Amino acid sequence: EVEDRLSRAWSPVRHMNAVVNEETLRKAYNACLPKLSAYQTEVAQDERVYRTYQAVAADATLDRARAKAVNDALLEFRLAGVSLPETQRRRFGELVQRLSELTSRFEEHLLDATNAWTRKAALEELEGLPESALGMARQAAERAGEEGYRLNLEPPVFLAVMSHARNRDLRREVYEAYVTRASETGPHGGQWDNTPVMEEIVACRREQASLLGYESYAELAMERRMARSPDEVRAFLTELAERARPKAEAELEALREFAAESEGVDDLEAWDLAYFSERLRERRFDLSEEALRPYFAAERAVEGLFLVAERLFGVRFRARADVPFWHPDARYHELLDSDGTVRGGLYLDLYARPHKRGGAWMDECRVRRRTDGGLQLPVAYLTCNFTPPVGGKPALLTHDEVVTLFHEFGHTLHHLLTRQVWRPVSGIHGVEWDAVELPSQLMENWCWEREALDLFAVHHETGEPLPEDLHTRLRATRDFQAGLKLLRQLEFSLFDLELHSLPEAPDAAGIQAVLDGVRERVAVVRPPVFNRFQHSFAHIFAGGYAAGYYSYKWAEVLSADAFERFREEGLFNPETGRDLARAILEQGGSAPARELFRAFRGREPSIEPLLRQMGLAA
Repeated sequence: EVEDRLSRAWSPVRHMNAVVNEETLRKAYNACLPKLSAYQTEVAQDERVYRTYQAVAADATLDRARAKAVNDALLEFRLAGVSLPETQRRRFGELVQRLSELTSRFEEHLLDATNAWTRKAALEELEGLPESALGMARQAAERAGEEGYRLNLEPPVFLAVMSHARNRDLRREVYEAYVTRASETGPHGGQWDNTPVMEEIVACRREQASLLGYESYAELAMERRMARSPDEVRAFLTELAERARPKAEAELEALREFAAESEGVDDLEAWDLAYFSERLRERRFDLSEEALRPYFAAERAVEGLFLVAERLFGVRFRARADVPFWHPDARYHELLDSDGTVRGGLYLDLYARPHKRGGAWMDECRVRRRTDGGLQLPVAYLTCNFTPPVGGKPALLTHDEVVTLFHEFGHTLHHLLTRQVWRPVSGIHGVEWDAVELPSQLMENWCWEREALDLFAVHHETGEPLPEDLHTRLRATRDFQAGLKLLRQLEFSLFDLELHSLPEAPDAAGIQAVLDGVRERVAVVRPPVFNRFQHSFAHIFAGGYAAGYYSYKWAEVLSADAFERFREEGLFNPETGRDLARAILEQGGSAPARELFRAFRGREPSIEPLLRQMGLAA
């Protein structure tokens, strides 16, 4: 009860700090962090509460969900140091509090560094940029009280410059500003430097692991995972890298040849990759993201999400305007069961803007649980950073952005469709970190299928459905540069794993050395020496993915295999959809993920569907 009261109070504050960040709110937010950490540590190290949980765990009459909740809690008590001697227990609490402050600082530095860089640009410098990106650059100039165009590092603008700007010098300048954010180098070098923050975060985690008797933080982290050990994860990632490398090398060679042949570029650099990849994709498939954009109006894409959910799970969403919002962009929808009963709610905030954290995510506003006053319904936030409506036109998404929207919606469904009534296993609570991406990555599959696209992919002006030849070419692009994309994700995953597997905490040079060593083993593309990727790797330094970034690929094995059943039984087979809901989405964290997957698939997961999906099966 107390945990839920605290969550309902804090969740909107945490959310607004991410989406409408400003100095007064930031100050109040940061002032609360030590208090929250102190409270959480005090509870987690309270021996009286721990002994009570131990007594409850011995009750043979507990149902599966309650037994799982109690056993998960006992593990968390142990991993919070409840059994440590008093001095060590106090030190562990100090580390928890310090990490809370440091991860928040890492994210603030990244946000400030992202907001700080802007550049006035003449129209002739922006040749090749699509109208949507030019519109954003015009809006940025207007915000600065200027005529013309101003570039910034908001994701839609950065990606547009990297993918479409013909001016190679401009691409390099924007690339350098982006990959040196919050570091000791680049345009704002040293101003919001995450170097000491990273060093201390890794050191605090290493000390936590040591206090609890683990060889590394990665070992500690695996206690909460579906994977059993760092070695099992390392073997999984290494096998994938070996399977992907020949394809990636061939893809890179094809890109080099294309750059030389099409524009005489013989020295392919990091700031050229997205640009020439997009040109090669256009030539090979006669298709560009911009050609697809008119068919993906944001409002229609959201309607498509809801229709897919209705067909699969028998639920529907209903808009409501009589709720408070933090920004005019935000929307609210109620989730209704097939009989019209309200099951939950969803806040949507889709567009990029200043003072909003980059990326896309789902977060919980409220958790489904039984209370003395009845059933508390779940509410979610779904947040993205898409190109906003510009010049009176609707917001038009790239297909990649549609995939992102469906991904986050998968997390949302996991949170909202739960039938659990105990908070510790309700929705995404209690789900192993390396399985939590299963619903999100599963939902991405519907973005590629004709039957699903017909629900929402229509031209925003003419109402014409996505032409068949465009869809055929879109499907053909799915495994375009799949090897390169996979190796990039494996590079991030292995860097995270190796960094958190070190027996001693490294300094900045040591962190860079870990990243360089991983690139030596798996990468076919080597970034320039000024690249400071790690300084903006918020997933592991500010999010919950420390020693867990591999979970994207781990869960992708599960999601590709689960989708095979829909391929076999029908994309919108209601019985298959109901099985997915009953076996996985409604179960939350009430049972181990491996057990829930077996209930849906009838067997252990196989890696082969993922390899086939990525064109790596041969």
